[in-house]
Amino acid sequence: MEHIPLIDELALITAIAAVLAVIMSRFRLPTVAGLLLAGALLGPHALGAVTSVKAIEILAEVGVVLLLFSIGLEFSLERIRHIFGQVALGGILQLGLTFAAAFGIALWTGLSVEVAVLIGFIVGLSSTAIVLRGLAERRELDAPHGRFIVGTLLLQDLAVVPMVLIVPLLAPGATGGGGDIGLAMLKAALVVAGTLLFARLIVPPILTWIDSSKSRDVFLLAVLAICIGTAFLTSLAGLSLALGAFLGGMVVADSPYGHRALGDILPLRDLFVSIFFVSLGMLFDPSVFVDEPGVTLLLVLGFVLGKGFLATIAAMAMRFPARVAWLAGVGLAQFGEFGFVLAKLGESVKLIDQATLSPMLAAGIISMFLSPVLVRLAPHITAGEKLLGPIEKLIGVKAIDLVDAESGEHPKDHVIVIGYGLAARILTHSLKAQGIPYLVLELDAERVRRAALSGEPVFYADATSHEALDHAHLKDARAIVVLISDAHAAHRIVDASRERAPGVPIYVRTKYVHEGLALSREIKPMFKRGTPVSVEPSGPALVFIAEEVEGGAAVTDRILRALGLADAAARIQVEEALGEVMTPR
Repeated sequence: MEHIPLIDELALITAIAAVLAVIMSRFRLPTVAGLLLAGALLGPHALGAVTSVKAIEILAEVGVVLLLFSIGLEFSLERIRHIFGQVALGGILQLGLTFAAAFGIALWTGLSVEVAVLIGFIVGLSSTAIVLRGLAERRELDAPHGRFIVGTLLLQDLAVVPMVLIVPLLAPGATGGGGDIGLAMLKAALVVAGTLLFARLIVPPILTWIDSSKSRDVFLLAVLAICIGTAFLTSLAGLSLALGAFLGGMVVADSPYGHRALGDILPLRDLFVSIFFVSLGMLFDPSVFVDEPGVTLLLVLGFVLGKGFLATIAAMAMRFPARVAWLAGVGLAQFGEFGFVLAKLGESVKLIDQATLSPMLAAGIISMFLSPVLVRLAPHITAGEKLLGPIEKLIGVKAIDLVDAESGEHPKDHVIVIGYGLAARILTHSLKAQGIPYLVLELDAERVRRAALSGEPVFYADATSHEALDHAHLKDARAIVVLISDAHAAHRIVDASRERAPGVPIYVRTKYVHEGLALSREIKPMFKRGTPVSVEPSGPALVFIAEEVEGGAAVTDRILRALGLADAAARIQVEEALGEVMTPR
């Protein structure tokens, strides 16, 4: 039988990557770290087991396209407008500060202005693939730091367009000028506008027609055609393939078939994205450490510490509190995959040589390896937030101290609600109807602004802060209700609430039962629905409401009543089922 090119190398890559990813998971490290390590081991600079690096890189590009397409499927036009309205200025500030710092350091080391501009471009970009995958896995795309990161990454992807156009003009002997760049930018803007118009007018009827075939395979092919076709068309206008794929995802997201398309494309996306991370690992050259260990280490520190600090400052300038700014800074503190594109472009036009690039690329890959690990650890590290305290006070990001000023009196016997999503709005509506006083602490500045217009007592504050809880008069509250999606933040709010007001009952919504159990080491694994899961003699009642339990109970109750059981009988059956499922074996 004729040998199929790449089949042996792909078999080796997938096997080694799977083994290392499992080993990493045993140490509670992200899967991405295992994939990068597999690439570094198998690549041409280590064992050399994989020689078809160029072919693997092509497959990796497909992975980036599919990843950005799937992320685009989760962002409608309305959602993008909402995010950009909040963080566009912060994203510009992050990119500008990072560019300025890298440009200045490059000049200080004796490099030319043109090379310093290229290095500023390269360093300013973060890894869209690594960061968005991590946020999606931890369900943090809608968290305050997640929205800042997503908006900043989208802004960076847009900035790649002028960067790609400018780099050739910096090369020795290059001709052209601002007119060429302006014309290309206008063409790119027209392509983006045309893509979004296409989303509104043409894609929904096309997908409806495709869906009439009742074939899942045909539907998947149509979705892939939109994904790859949009990426290709936008690339013709000078836009990156990844940004084009993201726009393609938004095209489908604005149709009634967004969720179905996302479910169908996920397995294919995960396969190719894994190859992408392996291909990044193959670029790592350990010999650089032997030749220039000091420079490489300084560059790693620059990517992780320097870049992270500047991103944190940008987030705080947007009036995000210390915790959110800290998590956003850690999330953006790594090299970006488009940095490799700009580096190769600069080398191809003879603007920069391989000797100058090698330490930067090696340090960049190390920062990409460290990034998912640091992001996993960041919520547990409070030192960063404490160091940001003076800056936070200088910028004035907190507004919870206005509680007494707005109400005119010291609130008492009130309910403190953390978060102002749909569940919180339902709760506060009911509390208002019953005449029970309440106030809400929220980290989404736009939600706070909208609530203020309607007269709701919603305040911009970080509820993990003791200061914010004191301003909310937690000691005089009737209860505190935590309705946020960040499990780590919920844990810290519970700890802070117990420390500041040990007698106030705490109610926490969690997604899973194990998240509720993690809120207290004293909780015993025995449950009764609707009753406190833990009552400590020296502390408050802690009640957690797990979505997987309450959702299952609600579905069971509806089905049993639909099948003819009376309400009372259905409730008894639900309670018995819950007792059976929740009792430990």
